[in-house]
Amino acid sequence: MSAEHHDTHEAHGSYRSYMIGFVLSVVLTAIPFWIVLAEVEIHLWLALSIIFGLGAIQIMVHVFYFLHVTVKAEAGWQVMSLVFTGVLLLIVLVGSIWVMTHLNTNMMPQHEQMEMMRNAG
Repeated sequence: MSAEHHDTHEAHGSYRSYMIGFVLSVVLTAIPFWIVLAEVEIHLWLALSIIFGLGAIQIMVHVFYFLHVTVKAEAGWQVMSLVFTGVLLLIVLVGSIWVMTHLNTNMMPQHEQMEMMRNAG
């Protein structure tokens, strides 16, 4: 391999691409914070969908703008990295929702149980 294969500028980010990635990251972080901190009156599942959806988009923004993983880079070898990132993203998002739903269902006391505890004491 000669040095000319490593001097291609397409795999390295420019100042402009880093700034685009930074601005997108800030916006994609600010929207979920606003939804939660401003106590926006929307359905819980819609709020969760927005938060998790923007989180998934933010992961892809980081992969593209900061890690420079694209389909064209290195003759397509990074496609496997993109597929792996997508699979991990799916596992983390679905697993997080499943765990939170399971804990909410099984760990939160029911209203009747709370009344029994109050009356017993």
